[in-house]
Amino acid sequence: MTYSGDVATGGPTDVRELDRLTVTKVSVGPMDNNAFLLRCRSTGDQVLIDAANEAPRLLDLAGEAGLSTVVTTHQHMDHWVALEEVVAATGARSLVHVDDAEGLPIPSETLRDGDTVAVGDCTLEVIHLVGHTPGSIALLYRDPAGIPHLFTGDSLFPGGVGNTHQDPAAFASLINDVEQKLFDRLPDETWVYPGHGKDTTLGAERPEVPTWRARGW
Repeated sequence: MTYSGDVATGGPTDVRELDRLTVTKVSVGPMDNNAFLLRCRSTGDQVLIDAANEAPRLLDLAGEAGLSTVVTTHQHMDHWVALEEVVAATGARSLVHVDDAEGLPIPSETLRDGDTVAVGDCTLEVIHLVGHTPGSIALLYRDPAGIPHLFTGDSLFPGGVGNTHQDPAAFASLINDVEQKLFDRLPDETWVYPGHGKDTTLGAERPEVPTWRARGW
């Protein structure tokens, strides 16, 4: 079946088979958070992006292969409710940007802009996007056999950037980072996997960036 990225809390996962990487998207409640299980097809190594909630479901998704790493995209609690339980059950490393590390319930190894996270033979690039939180990150997978894949947490959604709580400085920081580090660097076909709701592409959102900037959110 063709991957659409349309998932609902309590519903089935959606699975995307890339040449070297499998992406499984699941929505967990109660806030319709997306979690993404990435599996290297050659080594079986697995990485989870955002242990948001429903730890038993995430652990069942990982299965006997377990997890080597859990990456948290930012410090807001709805993205790490299951983190402590998942890490305890799997022995996985917990990774978060250094500027959001104090917001997590367990000690974590820290990331910075430009760092990489291994998923077996595949590599994710860490992109620091300041504004939704001080340490929000996106994770970029450049598929050698296809399009780029971008996991944006709560920094970029269909229809706009993440919530900056009517803080003009935070919004300016986030819209600048999103425009310069994402739209200016990556092609239209880049697939965007956000922290909530449906997926999109940079091409679908690019024409609206000036509108977002003008409206201030």
